[in-house]
Amino acid sequence: MKVTVVGAGAVGASCAEYIAIKNFASEVVLLDIKEGYAEGKAMDLMQTASLNGFDTKITGVTNDYSQTANSDIAVITSGIPRKPGMTREELIGINAGIVKSVSASLIEHSPNVTMIVVSNPMDTMTYLVHKTTNLPKNKIIGMGGALDSARFKYRLAEALEAPISDVDGMVIGGHSDVGMVPLTSHATRNSIRVSEFLSEDRLQQVAEDTKVGGAILTKLLGTSAWYAPGAAVSGLVQAIACDQKKIFPCSTLLEGEYDLNDICIGVPVILGKDGIEKIVDIPLSDAEKAKMQESAEGVSKTNGLLEL
Repeated sequence: MKVTVVGAGAVGASCAEYIAIKNFASEVVLLDIKEGYAEGKAMDLMQTASLNGFDTKITGVTNDYSQTANSDIAVITSGIPRKPGMTREELIGINAGIVKSVSASLIEHSPNVTMIVVSNPMDTMTYLVHKTTNLPKNKIIGMGGALDSARFKYRLAEALEAPISDVDGMVIGGHSDVGMVPLTSHATRNSIRVSEFLSEDRLQQVAEDTKVGGAILTKLLGTSAWYAPGAAVSGLVQAIACDQKKIFPCSTLLEGEYDLNDICIGVPVILGKDGIEKIVDIPLSDAEKAKMQESAEGVSKTNGLLEL
């Protein structure tokens, strides 16, 4: 099992670290355009192998896609990160060119690769990969919902004053501060709906805190977060690599599902060895349907800025 991570910045390196620690991949290739940067990150990570008990080989390369040949899974984290006050959508101009070039270079050397897009604006970058490559739709996955759902569960556990292992919840819709749709009606604490424990006002506050989770961290850190994004990506990679058939909300191309067409947006999917093996249709309340439609309109507007 060979995994390539393009972009050796904080998110990419964190992703490579979590994949290695989980010890399911034989090799992780970390690639960056900055001379020596990926090599240094890879060496640093390999020097933790005996300490963290993993045998995964981590290789760093500078812009040499031949070293990524025959990758089973590739993760695209490259592009400029958010800075305080920036929206994910404002990154589109620079990141679209980067993602288009990176995806083409990956496919040249690994034509059967399953691709996970992390670069922002993520839903639009996932749509761009669909429109500019010949990969089948099940092999193009946008990572946003897994991260947003983790932040949702963190906020739920905080509100419930419960251990996070007791809490389950999901966020669908666009991966943006306004586009996320935290499914409060489906959230549970040990199979009991959280509405049994929290008032509607408190649940609404949890949802709003979830939606601005990334922006809050960007303000605190001065750049985008990396631990939770890296962990979220590694979860998707493991589900595919180990054929786990796990359900994650991921950005995928919809063709009528959820009454949406020709758009990549977050919905629950089953991930296995073939990538997205099934889109899971779940019942939504009228309010959630309206929010999903509004979210889709926002994503479509951003897609319109692409030069396809």
